[in-house]
Amino acid sequence: MAKRDYYDVLGVAKNATDDDIKKAYRKLAMKYHPDRNQGDGAKKAEESFKEAKEAYEMLSDGDKRAAYDQYGHAGVDPNAGGFRPGGPGAEGFGGFAEAFGDIFGDVFGGGGGGRRGGGQQVYRGADLSYAMEITLEEAARGKESQIRIPSWDECETCHGSGAKAGTSAKTCTSCNGSGTVHMRQGFFSVQQTCPHCRGTGKIIPEPCMTCHGAGKVKKNKTLEVKIPAGINEGMRIRSAGNGEPGTNGGPSGDLYIEIRIKQHDIFERDGDDLHCTVPVGLTTACLGGSLEVPTLGGKAEIELPEGTQHGKTFRLRGKGIKGIRSSYPGDLYCHIAVETPVKLTEHQRKLLRELDESLSKSDKHSPNAKSWTHRVKDLFK
Repeated sequence: MAKRDYYDVLGVAKNATDDDIKKAYRKLAMKYHPDRNQGDGAKKAEESFKEAKEAYEMLSDGDKRAAYDQYGHAGVDPNAGGFRPGGPGAEGFGGFAEAFGDIFGDVFGGGGGGRRGGGQQVYRGADLSYAMEITLEEAARGKESQIRIPSWDECETCHGSGAKAGTSAKTCTSCNGSGTVHMRQGFFSVQQTCPHCRGTGKIIPEPCMTCHGAGKVKKNKTLEVKIPAGINEGMRIRSAGNGEPGTNGGPSGDLYIEIRIKQHDIFERDGDDLHCTVPVGLTTACLGGSLEVPTLGGKAEIELPEGTQHGKTFRLRGKGIKGIRSSYPGDLYCHIAVETPVKLTEHQRKLLRELDESLSKSDKHSPNAKSWTHRVKDLFK
């Protein structure tokens, strides 16, 4: 069967850059790699993988690509006269190994793993997340708190070996204790975690009944956590080394404490500023006067001018929250909500009607209503 055009195999144009060719190959290698294709379609996937590998070997090398562009497959065929060792068509590992190395971690899950002295694979433990709910006052002032998190201690029954009393772990025969096995794909050899011992290099024939072979048991421990003043919703505090333990002596992960702030009865936070709604009676709004309002630090007073309207906002400088990265505290914004009287007596209704009759004799008492009436009339002319 005639070979397909290498550019068609990779799905790139003939003027494709080296990066385009590399990206196209990585995509196909991930799709057709034998470890990701088992069962009925395994043979076809293997053929596609080999085809893509061959195309990349040729097009990733400048000399081979030039020969292929000029002479086609004959220019890179080792059986053809134009082939010479070290020239176009010679077997090369540099570009191919580099590209395959990029996808090594993706195919075999090697990210985050390492080697210790060429033996067992060492893995960093997973990070943990803990949601802590605090009040707005605690967020503003900071606090010290204790939390209980899961931890893992050495199993007292097997003393960390994972094996049942009177037995011991044995060297894995699949990897000979190295924790890794080698898979060959043509001339190329790839190292991966041993699937039998999962990188530990040991097999436990009779696991400990307490820890089920893990060598450690899950418990709880108490941590002291310091919440800095000014912390805000969604911010995280990192506690290094308090995540899950690593594998084969690898470092532990970290614990991230995510802050959740409870809804406050009075204040709403907006960055370093605070907002609150202040209900005001109709009479107070009309006549004005001093009004006492709450702050996170105590009480404050604002002076309502005569005729204060609903929605009027008063700003109290420095009565907000000083954020973690702020030089100065924010402000407190008091939004006035004028309350309409309800459940009136007949006498109160009479007094209001008399007041309304008195006010309606002059436009100066309701300037906004006067302006609105004129705009409506202009709309329907």
